[in-house]
Amino acid sequence: MFENLSERLERSFKLLKGEGKITEINVAETLKDVRRALLDADVNYKVAKKFTDTVKEKALGQDVLTSVKPNQLMVKIVHDELAALMGGSTVDINLKGSPAIILMSGLQGSGKTTFSGKLANMLKSKKGKKPLLVACDVYRPAAIEQLRILGEQINIPVYSEEGNKNPVEIAKHAIAEAKKTGKDLVIVDTAGRLAIDEQMMQEIKAIKDAINPDEILFVVDSMTGQDAVNTAKEFNDRLDFDGVVLTKLDGDTRGGAALSIRTVVDKPIKFVGTGEKMDALDVFHPERMADRILGMGDIVSLVERAQEQYDEEEAKRIQKRIAKNQFDFNDFMGQIQQIKKMGNLKDLASMIPGVGKMMKNIDIDENAFKGIEAIIQSMTPEERNSPSILNGSRRQRIANGSGTTVQEVNKLIKQFDDTRKMMRMITTSKGNKRMPMFKK
Repeated sequence: MFENLSERLERSFKLLKGEGKITEINVAETLKDVRRALLDADVNYKVAKKFTDTVKEKALGQDVLTSVKPNQLMVKIVHDELAALMGGSTVDINLKGSPAIILMSGLQGSGKTTFSGKLANMLKSKKGKKPLLVACDVYRPAAIEQLRILGEQINIPVYSEEGNKNPVEIAKHAIAEAKKTGKDLVIVDTAGRLAIDEQMMQEIKAIKDAINPDEILFVVDSMTGQDAVNTAKEFNDRLDFDGVVLTKLDGDTRGGAALSIRTVVDKPIKFVGTGEKMDALDVFHPERMADRILGMGDIVSLVERAQEQYDEEEAKRIQKRIAKNQFDFNDFMGQIQQIKKMGNLKDLASMIPGVGKMMKNIDIDENAFKGIEAIIQSMTPEERNSPSILNGSRRQRIANGSGTTVQEVNKLIKQFDDTRKMMRMITTSKGNKRMPMFKK
């Protein structure tokens, strides 16, 4: 995400590199380039102009410390203003109702139904909520079935009424059902249209008035750029929603919607969709997004994702097996599965400062682990438990069974052996308090 914008901003800051001090002339030249970069990213013209005017005012109003170079100061000012432009701070979702009711709004194709499932899954796993999904899109034939399938995937019930074409009635009945069955969260998926129309607006307004939701979220496809901002304004004028959800941000290299929407509608971005999987949903943090736009990475989010997949009991079990030199291919496969759960590999790489820029033109194959998994799955249970028995004939059979070569099998076994040795050295040295290097 934001690859083009990040690259253009980096080039803009280079205009100040080597300058001894900030002047009106070199700042004007830099910010002209910054404004062009923002406009190319499909940021609203008025927003881009106001942004660069504010940066200019702050840059010229500051003395550059002897330890800080002008281009470094400019990056700091732009970073802070980008974060402010996107809202400044993270805004939580309101879940205070009993049950808490969340109403979804947006155009057809924006990703409302998928997001409804993702949000239910997130709030169930992270907040311990007991959600009920409600199918109120009575016009799109596949919408109800899509929500049912998503509900089955994440083991969350879906309320629908076959034959009932009145979404207001369905929503009211669903809330009564949630109270009866002890559900503390109701997520109402509503109908969208290909464009804004009066019937659509009246219908969703009627649903809002009937169920009095605690939270109204506007879901928008970030790849529609400036159109997304205009649509958000129309919906906000009629619904007065509480927050914005940007979907498909992983496929958008421009990012103009994320940078413009807060200023235009004065409502916070609360969530961003970063992929197709049901866990590919992030809480929106303006500061962290500003870091990523400026190529500074996002270590905090990376650590949070790792912690979500961290199983303390499993970690203790693995540590004991490593210490006893019992770490095998079953354990190795388990570690791969944990990494895969953290998300898209290129997205993870972009969170590490400096790495995202280095990997800009490198295509990271999302199926990178498939060859490794195929090789391990072609081993017998005995071979996975005791890698030392993997002689030449066994390796040939594994290569044939996994559709790889003997060289690839040998390479994996060597990587496994090296990893096991390194992990054992680390584990042993941490546990051996009598070693001289650990004496106080």
